[in-house]
Amino acid sequence: MLFDWHGTLVNTLDAMYKAIEDMLPRLEELDLIDRIKPAEEAASQDDEKLVRYIRIYRHLHPKILAEQRVSRTDIFDALFGDDTVATSIAHRAYNDSYREHYGDVTPYQDGVYDFLCCLKQAGIKLGVVTNRIREFLDHELMAVGWQDIFDITYCGNEAESYKPAPSPLLEVMAKLGVSPGPDIWYVGDSVTDMVTAKEAGIPGVFYNAGLWSQDAIAKMFYDPGRERYYPAALVDDFDQLLDLMIEVSLQGESRCIRASRPERLPARQPPPPRIEPDWHPAVVNLTPPEIILFDWHATLADTLDAMYHAVDDMLPELEEMGLLDKLVAAEDCKSPEDIKLLEHVKAYGKLHPKIKIDRKISRTDIFEVLFGENDVAKRRAHKEFNRHYRNYFGTVLPFEPNIKNMLMGLRELNLKVGVITNRDREFFMHELSVIEDTGWAELFDTCICGDDTERRKPHIDQIEKALQNLHEPIHPNVWYVGDSTTDTIASKTAGITSVFFNGAQWDQPWLSKIFPGNERYPHKPDVVVNDFSEFWALVLTCRKKAAAEKYRARDAS
Repeated sequence: MLFDWHGTLVNTLDAMYKAIEDMLPRLEELDLIDRIKPAEEAASQDDEKLVRYIRIYRHLHPKILAEQRVSRTDIFDALFGDDTVATSIAHRAYNDSYREHYGDVTPYQDGVYDFLCCLKQAGIKLGVVTNRIREFLDHELMAVGWQDIFDITYCGNEAESYKPAPSPLLEVMAKLGVSPGPDIWYVGDSVTDMVTAKEAGIPGVFYNAGLWSQDAIAKMFYDPGRERYYPAALVDDFDQLLDLMIEVSLQGESRCIRASRPERLPARQPPPPRIEPDWHPAVVNLTPPEIILFDWHATLADTLDAMYHAVDDMLPELEEMGLLDKLVAAEDCKSPEDIKLLEHVKAYGKLHPKIKIDRKISRTDIFEVLFGENDVAKRRAHKEFNRHYRNYFGTVLPFEPNIKNMLMGLRELNLKVGVITNRDREFFMHELSVIEDTGWAELFDTCICGDDTERRKPHIDQIEKALQNLHEPIHPNVWYVGDSTTDTIASKTAGITSVFFNGAQWDQPWLSKIFPGNERYPHKPDVVVNDFSEFWALVLTCRKKAAAEKYRARDAS
């Protein structure tokens, strides 16, 4: 019986996720950004979200970090697919990061060693086949005291290729002098492990480390091309694995397992669920839209790389620009996080490393934190940002796949569609013309840029100008969709509907922190959507509800 290591026999989750989070911001440096698979080629919807999120933010989705159910190998497989060169680079970079964190290792569940001893006493050969490199595996084997129980251990840097290639299993079987067959099992916790087993010609037993529901497991293998990798068996714990062994073993072997099996343990419990935002389309009453205005950067378009490069270049010049003494006092900040941002900029003339790693705060929000109500200082900051942004702008990608189709769908519903952005017209018009090669200019009825009005968001000047261009009044049937607190403040101050686009996938506690709804910071979005498929459903639901109410009113009269 061959086992995966991490996530099956042992728990090294904290170190693994820390290492991945350290490694992902280096994707650009490693020349791996252009080797990430297009999101539309992902094997599943979950993989599509993972790819899209990492491409934009260079981080794991918060839900993945909270649940800790996805393996490093599955992540790299989703990102790079069959590109073995990219996968090898990613694994090497991961190992460099893991070296800074590894050492904290525990059995994945109570009694694992006793279960392994039971199998050993029944005469079953045991092995570990892992993508972990030898340096780490040997250390971790010593840490848990299991270095003498396995007949063979085999690491990713010793095989011809990493899993999901079958070569690690095939090479181990050759070393053991056995051929692939139904009497050799590979027990692992990931889709990658099941693919590896199937391609090597042996049964894959899925150890349900994350305690996924049966529906969730089926979904993992539901997509075309994955059905054939469905596990030969599913177990939630090692008691169930021994039950399975007893069920299929020969009588003598079965007696040995029964005689030496450890006492049955209580069932494992699933992790606590992540708290999702409760401003959900299903539970809100909104005025159906007649006009939908969108923010540009980090809502419709991804220009994060250029934006952060420009901010990095600008902040060291604050003193030279006469803006250092215009920074707000710490007591005027909204949150402890804002205070940290402010104090780091004051002390070092640059963003805190965590902000650059997280890539979740906009340029406008940064200036709002730094300069508060000082419009003169913010105008100067925006002007200097533009000077540096000129050195980087040009590359622009849709924030999600199929945004263009969504915008076309809104127009087919006879809705007026526009953009309000703090980007200067020079940059915005170029980005609008080159996105997806042919541009999106024909999709919008109005576009208002930061230099089109005296004041930028969070002031309402741009919203007022957009509606003047459309010859429409301010009304809740005007929706403004944006990803920042600045967008929400502008919407609510103007008296239109605020749709917070949660592309950064903040959880409910964080949203409650940035939108406290108190006397000092009263503005909260009317609704939160996590992606544009959710937004599209929201629009259709509101229109359908309005039509139903109209018919009911007509029938009543």
